[in-house]
Amino acid sequence: MRRRHALPLAAPLAAAALALPAALVPAHAASAAPADKLQVLSSWTQTSVTSYQAWYSARQNQGQWSAYGFDWSTDYCSSSPDNPFGFPFQTACARHDFGYRNYKAMGAFEANKARLDSALYEDLKRVCSRYSGATRTACDSTAWTYYHAVDIFGLKGADRAADKAAGGFAAEAA
Repeated sequence: MRRRHALPLAAPLAAAALALPAALVPAHAASAAPADKLQVLSSWTQTSVTSYQAWYSARQNQGQWSAYGFDWSTDYCSSSPDNPFGFPFQTACARHDFGYRNYKAMGAFEANKARLDSALYEDLKRVCSRYSGATRTACDSTAWTYYHAVDIFGLKGADRAADKAAGGFAAEAA
């Protein structure tokens, strides 16, 4: 008995669907973020090296993720040096900014802040693992200082950034 394949019928249906006038496609369909946006965001903001690598790859190919509407903007390490004492912390800070900005936009920042800060620290420690001896110790100390600063001041800084983006002025201290 010969088996029938659905491919000959599927091709004309797909062609017909692609030929639909743009007016028949709902306007919100093109601008709506995929339903798994939070899941993707979470997968890119974990403490593991696998999570870092997945985010880095996506950052290199942002166009492939445009439907998600992620905010890829960064000021790197904010008011701290991006490469203190020559340690290249810039990319770790960019991933941290990515997490802060996108969770803030989704209204889920406070629930994820501690993990985002921990992910920054793990990323910084991975940078430091390239060194040895006194240089490694200096890098690890600097990484701890950066982590501790965002742990303490990160929420206030994120609130000021969100307020500034909204056109307002944040209070200096709570």
